[in-house]
Amino acid sequence: MDWLYMYMPIAGFDIFWPGLVLIGFSVGVIGGFFGMGGAWMVTPGLNILGFPMAFAIGSDIAHIAGKSMVSTFRHSKFGNVDYKLGVVMVIGTVIGIEVGAQIVMWLEALGKVGPVVRWVYVGVLLLIAFMVFYDYRKAVKARARGDVGERGAEGITWYRTLHKIKIPPMMHFRVAGIYCSAWLPIFVSFLTGVLAGFLGIGGGLLRMPALVYLVGCPTHIAVGTDLFEVMISGLYGTFTYGAKGRIEMWAVFVMLCGAAIGAQFGTVATKYAKGYGIRVAFGLAVLACMISIILKQFKYDMSATVLILGAVGAISLYIIIIMVRGAAQELREKKEAQQLAA
Repeated sequence: MDWLYMYMPIAGFDIFWPGLVLIGFSVGVIGGFFGMGGAWMVTPGLNILGFPMAFAIGSDIAHIAGKSMVSTFRHSKFGNVDYKLGVVMVIGTVIGIEVGAQIVMWLEALGKVGPVVRWVYVGVLLLIAFMVFYDYRKAVKARARGDVGERGAEGITWYRTLHKIKIPPMMHFRVAGIYCSAWLPIFVSFLTGVLAGFLGIGGGLLRMPALVYLVGCPTHIAVGTDLFEVMISGLYGTFTYGAKGRIEMWAVFVMLCGAAIGAQFGTVATKYAKGYGIRVAFGLAVLACMISIILKQFKYDMSATVLILGAVGAISLYIIIIMVRGAAQELREKKEAQQLAA
């Protein structure tokens, strides 16, 4: 079975390459659907497969840079990207990534980077899962009361309070349909940038929900705009981790082959599942990832591997089914419309 393993020349070990392909494809699907690089699954996934944590982070960031270019292009076609908002957020993103990367290098020198990154991951994932399901619960109750605004029933609406902060310069973001202080998206992007550099993620793990709950973007616009930011943060992260010699390019190439295909499926699927359908599926994915990291921390390596690969595979299949059903329904409606016109 040696042919199933590939040698990583920079890190100096063998890796199960079918696992890399599955992670790349699945994360492509999931990233295109949820509006993030999917790297919050890749870093723990690579670490579970055997990568040292610093190499898992660096290789992950390089992988999401390429994959997010594909997803951003597709979302742009659907009008889901607010480029003005994305460009403003680049300022905080780049500064934050460098801060996070320096923290990783410091922890690696102390020999503590693996456990610290894993437990921070668990804490962040738990927080995000709580926010998503709490938001969904509030929205369901609001809908039951008939409290439905122009965006439908909403759960967490912190952005309404934050929009009242009028620190100049004030900016209007037309595609997202919001008017707020420029410092709000810059501050959000800085915090998510720190996490991007520290955890090896594109920042989308927090940025997508932050765009919805703190900045006030509609979900589908948050998806596309976040992918644009993931692309930018990934490019800078690739530069800074490459300079530090912590990127395994063979692994990046293998994952990108799968991700380039998967991103097409995930992006198209957003046409047929918007709003809370995306958010609830996202919350379930986060929980699965969090449990796998805890298993890895307590040395249940095989269970962690099965869970992370099984979870990303199952969620990807669910997203593909949404795409196929939605496309089939769209074709039926077009055919019926043509028959009526005739």
